[in-house]
Amino acid sequence: MSTPQIEAFLEMMAVERDASPHTLSAYGRDLADAETALTGGLMQADETAVESWYAGLGARGLSPATQSRRRSAVRQFYRFALGEGWRQDDPSRRLDAPKQGRSLPKVLSRDEVERLLAAASARDGAAGLRLVALVELAYASGLRVSELLALRVEAVRRDPAFLIVRGKGGKERLAPLNASAREAVKAWLVARDAARPEKAADSPWLFPSASAKGHLTPRRFAQLLDQAAIDAAVDPARVSPHVLRHAFATHLLEGGADLRVVQTLLGHADIATTQIYTHVATDRLAQVVRDKHPLARDD
Repeated sequence: MSTPQIEAFLEMMAVERDASPHTLSAYGRDLADAETALTGGLMQADETAVESWYAGLGARGLSPATQSRRRSAVRQFYRFALGEGWRQDDPSRRLDAPKQGRSLPKVLSRDEVERLLAAASARDGAAGLRLVALVELAYASGLRVSELLALRVEAVRRDPAFLIVRGKGGKERLAPLNASAREAVKAWLVARDAARPEKAADSPWLFPSASAKGHLTPRRFAQLLDQAAIDAAVDPARVSPHVLRHAFATHLLEGGADLRVVQTLLGHADIATTQIYTHVATDRLAQVVRDKHPLARDD
């Protein structure tokens, strides 16, 4: 349920804070949930009611991350309401953030990435070339799946060594392409143009499809990866488009890349977001020592 106050808040977030459509949609759902659950809605609820609503989120099975986002949405809404003079108090002021354990991202080994590429390459025709290009691009550049699927074909026509990517918040960054990724893209371009000559010329997308947006969807890409994982004898539950981005970051750090460089390549605004990969890399390196060092073996 939306109200004029919620709509005004979301408009402020869009105009003044340049919030992404994804953030606005999530905050809209969060505030609608609170508006429906609270007697009298957000504008009439007192501190006890807001705290009771928030305490019940965990009992409803919401994850700590979702609880934290709802807390943020409500607290920001009430600060906005205070500033607008709609309320004289902030009933969310005592809401504590839920405790969250460290959630390490899933990551694939180099061997598993190579097996995925081999499985994709084994597919016949344009479908195989497209999947190879998708995996190579994701793994070579660390692109978010939304950034990857929204690539325009003209961006790669001249075989660039880097792509200019517009990420979260409209920020631009350079994404590198290695020789393997560039060869995969060139092979896919030939197949793309030949397979759909009447449509490919009209489509601005590198990976056109019949979807509403005109390009391949994240869901379809995930389905293709699942099948490739099965063919490569890799657990499909450990494979997704985003996992390829995780592998890009983790393998760079394992190879000795500087954390700040990885932060820039991933497009993270806060280096704390990038630091999670140091834990993954350290854990994997420690496992190698335990498995391979002669003094670490059990007698």
